[in-house]
Amino acid sequence: MRYLRQALLDCIEKDHKMALITGPRQVGKTTLVKHILEGKKAGDAYFNWDIESHRKSILRSPEDFWREKIVENAHPCIALDEIHKYPRWKKFLKGLFDAVGDKTQIMITGSGRLNTYQRGGDSLFGRYHLFHLHPLSVGEITRQEKDKIFSPQETVDSLMREPGLPNSKATLEKLFTLNGFPEPFYKNDPNTLHRWRREHRQLIIREDLRDLTRIREIGLIDALVELLPERVGSTLSLNALREDLEVSFNTVKNWIQTLSSLYYLFSIRPFQGRLARTLKQEAKVYLFDGSVIQKEGPRFENMVALHLLKACDTWNDLGYGDFELHYVRDKEKREVDFLIANGKKPWALIECKYSDKTIDRSLLYFQERLKPTYAFQAVYALEENVHYKTSSGIFLTSATHFLSKLP
Repeated sequence: MRYLRQALLDCIEKDHKMALITGPRQVGKTTLVKHILEGKKAGDAYFNWDIESHRKSILRSPEDFWREKIVENAHPCIALDEIHKYPRWKKFLKGLFDAVGDKTQIMITGSGRLNTYQRGGDSLFGRYHLFHLHPLSVGEITRQEKDKIFSPQETVDSLMREPGLPNSKATLEKLFTLNGFPEPFYKNDPNTLHRWRREHRQLIIREDLRDLTRIREIGLIDALVELLPERVGSTLSLNALREDLEVSFNTVKNWIQTLSSLYYLFSIRPFQGRLARTLKQEAKVYLFDGSVIQKEGPRFENMVALHLLKACDTWNDLGYGDFELHYVRDKEKREVDFLIANGKKPWALIECKYSDKTIDRSLLYFQERLKPTYAFQAVYALEENVHYKTSSGIFLTSATHFLSKLP
């Protein structure tokens, strides 16, 4: 079962709060909460806003709709799916939690960002913990204890001192060829991947855009999505996209933000640290489904970005710190692919290379000036268990070893 299972149980059982689970379409949110319900002998207490009968039950009896589904003598535990499509979802959840939250465990899932679509007046502050469910990663697949999540320090200690996990190389190559979404990954079939990719894109562009936004230029959104894979790994020029699509700058900006809120893509911004000549504005864009990226270098960088974002979100969700994912670039075009900041301070610099084993000069440059706690160069082509600290203090590691240690 997925890596957040124990964290969700702790939230609803020990902290007595609602667990809000957000993440991309078809990443396994519904499967996860149904698994938890079944473990509690409450498997029928699942309600999906997209199912008409469930929707009518919720609207007819906002506080008691779930009671007839609870098994007798079981501790009440319910799951609400896609409830953020209800225009008054925040007011509804606040009322439900205030009425029965002291004796009912509540999980909410949604593919739109539950912390973004704040339709309704009343705040849910103090009533929930937010969790981000990401696609499968090397570490999650190869670890024996699937729901064991190591702290940032434990992660680094394991990366530096312990051998890699069994089957990590094969897992990495499979993720590189397919993607981390459960259906195409476990089916391991090119035809399934192509069909899934088409349906996944349709779900987001044809359904979620229609349900959650007022955007109606679906054809142009399709065209935008076609243009994005070739731009992964480079700074994203909204002006260039504006010219290609023949729309305004603000329109393109709004569309990118919307696709981010629907978990089709995510963007990282340059680190605004103590260096005077670093870039301040230009973002880089990555895709949750990296299988659409044709070139090997950008596809590998996209896969590393997904693993690092998952690590940052997971550590934040569990209260380990305030982690943010950035990249570093200055006006002389020196660049390091990723920087993880904790509390706005540089924590780890990460340069990823497809085959080059030579320590990158920009990584050396920014390591000296930003003085992060750690610096890594992860190389896809290195043998599985290669990992050592160089004389410059940079940790050179195979991508297999590096990624297998992340959540």
